[in-house]
Amino acid sequence: MTVSIRDVARAAGVSPATVSRALGNGPVSDALREQVQAAVQATGYRPNLSARRLRSQRSQTIGLIVADIRNPFFTAVARAVEAMADQAGMRVILCNTDEDPGREAMYVRLMQEERVTGLIFAPTLTMIDELRTLKLDLPVVLIDRVGPSGRYDSVVLDNREASAQLVDHLHDQGYRRIAGLFGNTSTTGVERHEGYVAAMARLSLRPTARFVAPYTEAAETELLGWPESAERPDAFITSNSLLLAGVIKALRARRMAIPGDVAVAGFDNETWTELVEPGMTVIEQPTEDIGRQAMLMLFERLRAPEAPVRKLVLSGRCIVRGSTARSA
Repeated sequence: MTVSIRDVARAAGVSPATVSRALGNGPVSDALREQVQAAVQATGYRPNLSARRLRSQRSQTIGLIVADIRNPFFTAVARAVEAMADQAGMRVILCNTDEDPGREAMYVRLMQEERVTGLIFAPTLTMIDELRTLKLDLPVVLIDRVGPSGRYDSVVLDNREASAQLVDHLHDQGYRRIAGLFGNTSTTGVERHEGYVAAMARLSLRPTARFVAPYTEAAETELLGWPESAERPDAFITSNSLLLAGVIKALRARRMAIPGDVAVAGFDNETWTELVEPGMTVIEQPTEDIGRQAMLMLFERLRAPEAPVRKLVLSGRCIVRGSTARSA
């Protein structure tokens, strides 16, 4: 037996029109939306997405374009986005660009062709430049990376402050020659570099920073090529967990002890950062909250297309472990 929207309405004790608004992110209260969702679960109702798409000219699908699915940060954000989309009766198309501007452009075109309801996007620096003039006929929320001022809603970390937290912590632990490796494809790497440089200047320390591709292999290669000298860094910070893993691999290849020979700290509180001896000091990002807030912002944009553009800045938390134990 096919369950209709009228069956859901009877089960929820509301009108079919209210059910349609609740399932389509219309103007209903959270309590009423939950009431309708409970009725959907109880009746086993499956919406006719093809018919809804024809009526609305939208697919009731959220597009999610991430920069690197191998980065656990984006995996966690994607899970949060998918969970909220599922609650709203929507689907998610997930695309991975590997920080490639050509693939980004292709996936943006795909989202427009598929007429997705909205797009959540972590763009490269190249794409951000294009977004200044590109006209997208769908709501867009940027995550992790800031876009052209005043054009798109965004949810980001306070990257400068988070990077400064790492510098301050290392300084408090007695380290002075603090070097940094930063990803070269995104505003995230740029902002974390800026926070690092500002903190080093405030502490009257000389910055030593390099930009590399934001992957483990790039960090390992870069560090293995770092010259040995009396002035070599006594601490490293990295702008993501993949770079952190590369630094650790290079230090092990050089048979250097952490933190005996050099301290290490970075971003993203992944499971391995706690398990790898002696435990890695990291900035923990509110990854699930970033995904949830991006979806909420997208829903708000759908309800109020002409509302002012919003930028939500979240804070990270420094988790101190053995990799930055006090310098002798």
